[in-house]
Amino acid sequence: MSDIEREHYSVEFIAKYIDAKVVGDPNLTISRLDTLDSASNGSITFLAKSKYKKLLDKTDASAVIVKDGTSLNGTKTFLVCKDPYLAYAKLSNLFCEDENFTDGIVKNNSFIHKTARLGRNIKIGPNVYIGQNCSISDNSIIYPNSTIMKDVTIGEDCKIHSNSVLGSDGFGFAQNGKKFEKIKQIGGLKIGNNVEVGAGCTIDRGAISDTCIGDGVILDNQIHIAHNVHLGENSAIAACCAIAGSSKIGKNFKMGGLSGVLGHLEICDDVSVGAHTLITKNIKNPGNYIGIMPAQNHVNWSKSAVFIKKRGK
Repeated sequence: MSDIEREHYSVEFIAKYIDAKVVGDPNLTISRLDTLDSASNGSITFLAKSKYKKLLDKTDASAVIVKDGTSLNGTKTFLVCKDPYLAYAKLSNLFCEDENFTDGIVKNNSFIHKTARLGRNIKIGPNVYIGQNCSISDNSIIYPNSTIMKDVTIGEDCKIHSNSVLGSDGFGFAQNGKKFEKIKQIGGLKIGNNVEVGAGCTIDRGAISDTCIGDGVILDNQIHIAHNVHLGENSAIAACCAIAGSSKIGKNFKMGGLSGVLGHLEICDDVSVGAHTLITKNIKNPGNYIGIMPAQNHVNWSKSAVFIKKRGK
């Protein structure tokens, strides 16, 4: 974005936007959001961790977001709040230029079923498929090459990144002798508001009832969520994770990369799962759970596994 195109905001406006108190000049004009060490005149920056405090006196930023209780020296303007990192996250919305496919809905090379319902200010990239009875609410973005199968509901302010497939058939098969009989997946998929789905993700439709993704969920790239899963609001899942069918997961769930949840489990609110961890049982108590062991030769690994198994009884 060129300087001519940049948005400009007063410190007073920004303070109200991030719920902060101004110490200094509320009439300063801000045109950029920068890091402490790269900021210049006209920029706003933030101090999220005390280990970076040494940069506070050196930064050329016009204004700095700091935490309550921070010692304020010099002549800079400060915006004091409870959580500078959260404030930075909110503020990034003001200074981020959205990718612009066109000024309207892109139809070239995209298929939008006549029964699909689209809200206001929807942006749809090229090569997108949107099936029958889908509903996409206001201000959502569907990036190129995404597929949204029938009966998918997407809430407001959502982002579906490229090559994701929403509402695909769940892995439902019944054994029929030595063959498998496909179970038709007649449920749908409901995605709440303010959800971001990373590139290359797959979220299956429900077998009978809907698969549900709560408000405020963020998914990294290449994640699979199977049919009938309920994922609670404000959950965050890192790349290459998988959640098997019919698991019910509470609010504020966090999952490190390359982890998995077996099917038909129940996980309570406020659970964090470390990277490379496999959840095999219900979790009834909030907390941090991790199951990975550091790499070692097979003999030592076998001894460690026996020890851990005994301790777990």
